Amino acid sequence: MRIRPAVAALSLATALSALTASVLPAAARAADRAAPGDTAFSHVVVNGGKDLVLGLTTRKTVTITWTATDPDGVAASWAYLWHGPNTDDEDGMLPQYPPTGTCTVPATDPTTAACRVSIAVDAARDLGRNALAGTWKVLAGAQDRTGDWTETDAAGTARVKRLARVTVNASPEPVKKGRTVTVTGRLSRANWESGSYTGYQGQPVRLQFRKKGSSTYTTLKTVTSGSAGALRTTTRAAGDGYFRFVFAGTGTTGAATAAGDFVDVR
Repeated sequence: MRIRPAVAALSLATALSALTASVLPAAARAADRAAPGDTAFSHVVVNGGKDLVLGLTTRKTVTITWTATDPDGVAASWAYLWHGPNTDDEDGMLPQYPPTGTCTVPATDPTTAACRVSIAVDAARDLGRNALAGTWKVLAGAQDRTGDWTETDAAGTARVKRLARVTVNASPEPVKKGRTVTVTGRLSRANWESGSYTGYQGQPVRLQFRKKGSSTYTTLKTVTSGSAGALRTTTRAAGDGYFRFVFAGTGTTGAATAAGDFVDVR
């Protein structure tokens, strides 16, 4: 059974009394009473529309914004992130104790509220299982100015991803022009269960090269990460420049780019 956000429930009485003076005129409310469940939620955006990429100890403040609309006006509204098959069997919730959002109701349209809430996310505290990486849903709720409640389990979505790292080393240094350059590295990602960065095997990673004096990298080839995330390939030394590995990311893991490793070609 879904439990209403405790802080939201406690603060609604205060919110209602504070907002009564700005509600639609009493006569209009009586003539045009909205039925329970009339609140609609739109324009739900989490973290500015960007993926939430978390390492082992990442702490960050995440903002959820949304619009709540109700013919009887919006007295209070809230939103939080949840993960699982449904809200009765959710296995993840951010934050653990959802606060009520801060809503702005324009005087010209008391039926619409622009709302936002900021939540503190601590990867070490909130994410103990790797299975929590992926798509999370946004539950949005509101109480209108007549006391009716509405909650929508999937008002929006967000991606929570494991932070990835990739390293690179090109050798030998220096090297003669035309000779073979061996480029090695490792692709790893945050393992929230073990508390360490572990190798990410079987993933496509691009090898890129940037000539000395240029600002543009060119992809030379794509290699697949091996056991423990190991990367290894060879190429020809054409001139001075920087080699790097680039990982595009997946639905559960963020993108990663290695700092360029310079090779002096003589």
